[in-house]
This record gives sequence, C-alpha cells and structure tokens, in this order.
Amino acid sequence: MKRTIFILVSVATMVITAFVVSTEAQGEAAATTAADRSAKQQQRQQKRAERLAAYEKYVDSLVLSRNFRFVPQTMQQMPAGMMRNLLNPNYEVAFWDTEVDVCIPYLKGYTPPYYPVVFNYVLTYVDNLTTEQTHDGWHVTFSTSMFSATTYTFSMEIYSRYGGATLSISNPFYNTVQYTGNIFSI
Repeated sequence: MKRTIFILVSVATMVITAFVVSTEAQGEAAATTAADRSAKQQQRQQKRAERLAAYEKYVDSLVLSRNFRFVPQTMQQMPAGMMRNLLNPNYEVAFWDTEVDVCIPYLKGYTPPYYPVVFNYVLTYVDNLTTEQTHDGWHVTFSTSMFSATTYTFSMEIYSRYGGATLSISNPFYNTVQYTGNIFSI
C-alpha cells in the first residue's frame, strides 16, 4: 500500500511539474508570437503606405505627362438623372499631349425624352487646356466645339490619392453629364 501511494505521489508530482514547465514555455511562446505578429503588422502597414505613395506618384506623372486616358464606368445627366453603367470598353477620353481623343456617350435634348449620342472625335486643338494641382489630385479643364456651333466644356477631377476621376461635360444648351471612372496610361 505504501508503495502504491508513493508511486501515485511521484506520478502526480511529475504531471504537475510537466504542466508548470509547459505553461511557462507556452507563455514565452505567446509573448514571442505577439511580438512577431506586431512586427509583421507594422511591416504590412509600411508596405501598404509605400504602395499608396507610389500609386499617387504614378497618377501624378501620368497627368503631368498629358498622356493618359479616362475610362468611364458610369454616367449621369445632372442634376438628378438616372445613373447608367457603361460596360463598353471602347468608351474613353484620351489625352495625347495637346490632342484629345473623345469616344464617349452623351445625352442631348432640351426636354425629355433626351436622346443618346456618342461623341467620337479626334480633337487636334482644344481651347484653354489647363491642369491644376489640388489637395486631392488634379483638375483638368478644356473646351471645344467638337465641330459644331456650340461649345462643350470638359472638366475632370482626378483623385490621385483615391485612384479615380470624375468628368463633367457641360454645354450652354443641354444639361451637364457627369461620368465617374479611372485613369490609365496609354
């Protein structure tokens, strides 16, 4: 009987000792894992910040070179027209230094029902082409007659921090049409 009690006490002591040792090892491993996790999070945040800064510089260089294209994803007649998704990959406004290629839908008409047209022009000359840097990116404007008797004013807000752009085409006789989309290199 004494022998059995001695064996049980010895086994219990070994189990408790093993549990204490493994708990201490787990605590040290958990502390090491938390420190590693924190370091990896900081590295990922730093890499994301570097990628965001590089993208912003990329968009800035595209705008300054005046060799980029705006690809619209949606269009809406202002002030409260229906939002239309543009799925045709051929719609774009491309800037080639001082020339502008326009292939984009537009809504004409004085009163409803408005009728859609597609502007498909190569504009070798545009009036008042300006590029101004803003807090969020760039503001690009120009005006053109597009071979008609009226003047169309193109006003583009490029958000280099956020990666998008908004184009508004206004005309004294029709409602303004606004497009949202992205900027790409040519």
